[in-house]
Amino acid sequence: MSAYSSVSPVYNPPMDPLSVIYQDADILVLDKPSGLLSVPGRDPALSDSLATRVQKQFPKALMIHRLDKDTSGVVLMSLNRKAHALIARQFEERSTEKSYVAVVWGNVAEDEGLIDLPLAIDQQNKPRHRVDYEHGKSAQSRWQVLERNEQTTRVRLFPLTGRTHQLRVHMRAIGHVMLGDEFYAEGAALQAADRLLLHAESLSFRHPDGRTVNFTIPCPF
Repeated sequence: MSAYSSVSPVYNPPMDPLSVIYQDADILVLDKPSGLLSVPGRDPALSDSLATRVQKQFPKALMIHRLDKDTSGVVLMSLNRKAHALIARQFEERSTEKSYVAVVWGNVAEDEGLIDLPLAIDQQNKPRHRVDYEHGKSAQSRWQVLERNEQTTRVRLFPLTGRTHQLRVHMRAIGHVMLGDEFYAEGAALQAADRLLLHAESLSFRHPDGRTVNFTIPCPF
């Protein structure tokens, strides 16, 4: 059963110690493990999250952006409202730069490309999303091949917009689901990994002090 089920959630988040890779007076940069929600779900069974764990140590910390539960990697939180507003605006204006690493099923033929397909929630299969030309919101993702193996391809992904499940749905739309994706993969692609093979590798943005900063967490798979 999915951890998102509205009937009886099954949610067993990893109990890894909190991993803070950078801290100053304005921000926290964290390494979120796969399987942990970024923020609490509505159901009390989904109360454990990165945000709630962080706020036990840093009560003023606020989540600036989120990763899907099953995605690992760089997450940014603010430690004061001024920093939060300055950085949140950069996400809204799409002036941040993000890169991800994923392993997808099949051999991707081209070496790089751009996916420009509108996305909307799949009303019949929530919380899944789908390509929807009539009701979808504009979404763009760049990708480049890093390595081809017998049945899979390792890719680096650059989301130019920030739609829910964007990278997962975009790669599926071009015929290459991510390994271990409980929402969009099936059969061998689903069984090939014990977690979603999607990792938020790096994040660049303008720090509240004016510097352009970049934080990178090496891919764990």
